[in-house]
This record gives sequence, structure tokens and C-alpha cells, in this order.
Amino acid sequence: MTGPTWRGAEPPETRICAIGWLRAVLRGGLLALVLLIGLLAKLVLRLVERPLCGQRRPVTPWITQWVSRAALVILRLSLDTRGPTMPGPGAMVANHSSWLDIFVLNARRNVYFVSKAEVANWPFIGWLARATGTVFISRDPRAAGDQKQLFEERLLHGHRLLFFPEGTSTDGQRILPFKPTLFAAFFSDGLRHEARIQAVTVVYHAPGGEDPRFHGWWGDMDFGPHLLKLLAAPRGGRVEVVYHPPVRVDDHPNRKTLAAHLEAQVRSAHPAGG
Repeated sequence: MTGPTWRGAEPPETRICAIGWLRAVLRGGLLALVLLIGLLAKLVLRLVERPLCGQRRPVTPWITQWVSRAALVILRLSLDTRGPTMPGPGAMVANHSSWLDIFVLNARRNVYFVSKAEVANWPFIGWLARATGTVFISRDPRAAGDQKQLFEERLLHGHRLLFFPEGTSTDGQRILPFKPTLFAAFFSDGLRHEARIQAVTVVYHAPGGEDPRFHGWWGDMDFGPHLLKLLAAPRGGRVEVVYHPPVRVDDHPNRKTLAAHLEAQVRSAHPAGG
């Protein structure tokens, strides 16, 4: 499986020593076990949760959060968070650097990712996305009406949807312009005066001596070697997650000004800045 569409110079291939291979096998096995236990627990609990609560999911998101925290421990990636929580219905938007964002952003807040439809068929990543309740959307303009209705239904049921408005992942050393298309759904009559959107900045810090782009996954990078590199590394580095003050949708006249404001918030806490 290859990465998203943003292109940039890739770091040199990492050579793994014998001890690194041992780390990779042990950590990889433990990670697989944690994911399997989490998936089975979610499947069993949904059998009770679905008939009792319908679209609401009061229990299973906490399993996702536990699995995500355990995954970060296994990968030796320490997590620092700061910033306010968001009351009421709404969504989050964040910059996108890696498949690791799935674990990082689920580890402290219960969220449901919004992703392009083709991700559902990707090995491992697609499985993770489906297991965590990801909303898959089509790029076909004819589907825009149905997608607005889906967003509104999920948000009004209390689900916290999370978007990556850059549209692709990068090397983690930059912020790409936010695409305003998805924000149109928030200007529907059912959401405009109810919803808030919270910008989130994610900043990865590579382990000492490693390339600053260590955690990034982009362009034509294969998933397998990238995962293997992280599992084999003696240290996992650190990631900061900054939650910015939520923004009311109806404080902005249109999706373009809303997207620009949220992008500026994300940039304000990222080393790449403006």
C-alpha cells in the first residue's frame, strides 16, 4: 500500500540491525494483539450498544481511545496535549502527517474521522478506519447532498467528526492550504447555528539523531517499510497536540472564510508557521 498524493523528497532508506528486527517483531506482535483485542471488544459491545442506543455510541469509542493509547506506548511515542475541550455538537480539523494521526488524535478525545472512500479498501489502514467508525465520503459532486445529510445526522447524534482539510498527508514539516469544500456541509440549516469547529495542530518531534521527517508518511511511501522503521527504532520521539478555541460556524459568512480562519489557527502552533 502506498501513501497519499503530496510529493516531496523522501528520507533515505533506514537500515535495520539485528536488535532492531527483534524490537520490530516483539512490538509488532504486541501491537497486533492489542488491535485484535480492541476489535473483538468493539464488535461484542456493539451487539448491545446498537439496539439500545442506535446511532449514539456511549461505550465503544472508549475502547478506541484505550487501543490508541496502548499503541502509542508500544511505538514509544510520547504524547503531550493542551488546549480547551469543545462543548456541544461540532467537528475538528487538523493538519495531516501520517497514519499515526489515527492513534494520536484518538488517544485523548473520542473522534470519528472523515476520509475519502478509497481508504476503506487500503490494507490495515482501511481496517483501522472502518473499526473506529470512520465516515467515508466520495469525491463525486453528485454525492454532496447525501454527504451533507450524513454529516448532519452524525453531528447531531453527538459524534465528533474530524477532517483533514489539506486533503493529503505531508512530511510533517509544513501545512498545506485548507480546501474549503467540506466546510459547505456546516452551512446547512440544521448545523449552521448549532455547530462549532475546533482546529487542532499536530506536531511530531523525531527521536534524537533521526531525520525530522521521521514520522511523516506521504507520496509514494509504502506503508509496510514505514511501520517497520517505527517498530524497530530504539526511541519513538514525541508528538504535541494543540487544541485551539472552538469557532462558531455562524460567525463566518461562508466556507472559504471559515477554512482560512481554521488554517490560521493550525499554523499558529506549528513550527512551519505561516
